[in-house]
Amino acid sequence: QVQLVESGGGLVQAGGSLRLSCAASARTFSNYDMAWFRQAPGKEREFVAAINWSGGSFYASSVKGRFTISRDNDKNAVFLQMNSLKPEDTAVYYCAARGSSFYLRSKSSDYNYWGQGTQVTVSS
Repeated sequence: QVQLVESGGGLVQAGGSLRLSCAASARTFSNYDMAWFRQAPGKEREFVAAINWSGGSFYASSVKGRFTISRDNDKNAVFLQMNSLKPEDTAVYYCAARGSSFYLRSKSSDYNYWGQGTQVTVSS
């Protein structure tokens, strides 16, 4: 029902910025809550940020103040602006979607649509 494709990953120096994009194929994109997760080698997938239909957002404490999630429902896209990047931000970043709910979810098991991921590498 929903296909997600991430882009914008790459190599950046510590302190730099990247903007990730997620393109969604959904006729009712505004009906979905969207989120970003990340997974580093040898670690479990962890929550980064989520956004609801109206733009309300929620962030992991590790990225709060540095990352900003946004969406454009007319373009069926969600974005993750990453500033002040740190080496520990290095991971594969995944876009995820689920039907809208009263609360934004932060567990990967709560999302049923996933992109293939895009690599973000931050050098020290």
